[in-house]
Amino acid sequence: MNLLSDPRWNDAIGHLPDYLGNHVRVSVAALVLGLAASFPLALMARNRPVMRSVLLVVASIVQTVPGLALLALFYPLLLALAALTSSWFGLGFSAFGFLPAVLALALYSMLPVLRNTITGLQGIDPALTEAARGVGMTPRQSLTMVELPLALPVIMAGIRTAAVWVIGTATLSTPIGQTSLGNYIFAGLQTQNWVFVLFGCIAAAILALVVDQLLALIESGLQVRSRIRVTAGIAVIAALIAVALAPSFARTKSGYIVGAKTFTEQYVLAALISQRLQAAGLPATTREGLGSNVIFEALVNGDIDVYVDYSGTLWANQFHNAGIAPREKLLADIKATLAQRNIILLGELGFENAYALVMPKARADALNIHSIGDLAAHAGAMSIAGDYEFFARPEWAALKKAYGLSFREQRQMQSNFMYAAVASGEVDVIAGYTSDGQIAKYGLTVLDDSRHAIPPYDAIVLLAPRRADDAKLKAALQPLLGKIDIALMREANLRASGTGADSLPTAVARWMWAKINEK
Repeated sequence: MNLLSDPRWNDAIGHLPDYLGNHVRVSVAALVLGLAASFPLALMARNRPVMRSVLLVVASIVQTVPGLALLALFYPLLLALAALTSSWFGLGFSAFGFLPAVLALALYSMLPVLRNTITGLQGIDPALTEAARGVGMTPRQSLTMVELPLALPVIMAGIRTAAVWVIGTATLSTPIGQTSLGNYIFAGLQTQNWVFVLFGCIAAAILALVVDQLLALIESGLQVRSRIRVTAGIAVIAALIAVALAPSFARTKSGYIVGAKTFTEQYVLAALISQRLQAAGLPATTREGLGSNVIFEALVNGDIDVYVDYSGTLWANQFHNAGIAPREKLLADIKATLAQRNIILLGELGFENAYALVMPKARADALNIHSIGDLAAHAGAMSIAGDYEFFARPEWAALKKAYGLSFREQRQMQSNFMYAAVASGEVDVIAGYTSDGQIAKYGLTVLDDSRHAIPPYDAIVLLAPRRADDAKLKAALQPLLGKIDIALMREANLRASGTGADSLPTAVARWMWAKINEK
């Protein structure tokens, strides 16, 4: 199929007003905040060598922190601050999405503005400042009437750099709950929807280039003192911002927000839940691509209303239990622990998606490897790949302890890429998921966990505390409980990893609902 004729382009275009509007909103807020902080600091530090050096060093250090890490760090910091302000002053705020993204991006924008403002002011011929003082100008008059006008082109170059950096880095704010053009990229990578990936990259690049050229127009206007150019540049930027934000202001806020983690199954289940709510007359949208810890805290704080989690993840990661209990007891303990935080465990969907060690069946048979215990004897000469979370999760520590596993090499990669990597021999073993349809697609086998190092991973529906008494929400989701078995989920995941319009999570969700009704 010709990529440009792919029907998924229509789906991508349909999301554009929401994704672009939110991207512009967070980028403008971050850039304005960064300028408001860095410009006065640069003016204060221009004649203070020690302060100037400290500011530039600190700003440079911030730039060495990867954008995604900087964005992720602000979430727990703001979460702790929100808890403190709530307990001390009775005033809370949302640490989810917009605020951490704005603060992190504002920090990211400061270095070029600081550096260029200081450089521009220091690059002015001292004879000019001496002449200004010689004709009786005060230091403030010299700054505003002589130094700043002469330094403005250099300052504007710094602002242009900051704007491009902020617009590009804003695509990384999706995992902390901020909708942006990055939603295309993260969703596309997880579902192998390369149309979404390409569309997101192109949209972000065009936005950055357009803003850069408009700022360049303002910069050239300042250089030649053309009010027409400056006014035109400012007017067009304001118009673009207004057009991008208009759909967001016109749209009423959704009554229900459905959360999803960072892999294909979660996108499909979130779409299925959203469709069931809409079918029941309840307005709903999805907030996708969230990390495991972020999504749970977002539910606790009411930033999302419902999502699907897994019993083993809650047991080991959220509640830090070391041992493994039988499935019934584990679920009962999780339900009781959740109730202490006023979170409702509505029920189980009917399938389990556990971590499992997976390798090609042909090679496993050749080496007589059928269990993780068998694998341990060969692991020293093998490589293993896992998703971005696995090797930091307690399940991996439990597996190593239970079986004495020690691999030659550990690699992290996008979850969907792992299956092709192990099938092609790029790695020997992967930490896969038992409900993934790609296990059968690539002729892989799941190694038996005979010592039960990995806990049960039943898919369960969680409701936010504020939805505890929401009878309409519970009624809309009730038809899904116990109706999704492992075979259905595997086939749904396999469909979602394909190409074409029928592989979109929304289309797969509709197919799942039809299958559920056939039972």
